[in-house]
Amino acid sequence: MSVHTKVEIEFSDSLLSFIDEWRDRQGNLIMILHKVQEEIGYIPRKAAMKVAELLEVPLAKIYGVVTFYHFFKLEKPGKNQIQVCMGTACYLKGGEDLIQELEDILGIGLNQVTDDGRFSIEAVRCVGCCGLAPVIVIGEKVYGKVTKKELPGIIAAHRDG
Repeated sequence: MSVHTKVEIEFSDSLLSFIDEWRDRQGNLIMILHKVQEEIGYIPRKAAMKVAELLEVPLAKIYGVVTFYHFFKLEKPGKNQIQVCMGTACYLKGGEDLIQELEDILGIGLNQVTDDGRFSIEAVRCVGCCGLAPVIVIGEKVYGKVTKKELPGIIAAHRDG
């Protein structure tokens, strides 16, 4: 990417200020990418290009970080991001079965978004609720000891709400 190429994406003043504050700090790239994802919801290509431009680093470095860490998303997630814990306890107590059931209910696979943009499903590492296994998280709400039978009602509550 040429230094003279300007990327057309608007970052908020607070995000630009954050980037400026972190520009010369160690570990800046991860912190900045977290802030970009917090603001936008994912890291679209234009945002990655803008960060590369602002920090004067190669775009490949940005993508190296974004693709290495599971936390970062390159695609816009659904309005209701369904995270299914696949930590050891949740896996052993049926986490994989929950994923299969969610895929059947929503008609999508892992890391996909429903056509209406309302739901996406992702498998995540331990969410720290092992005593409640198996666990799913939708937004800020944690559901523990989830059974396949409960999933349609949980989905309906988020579809309607």
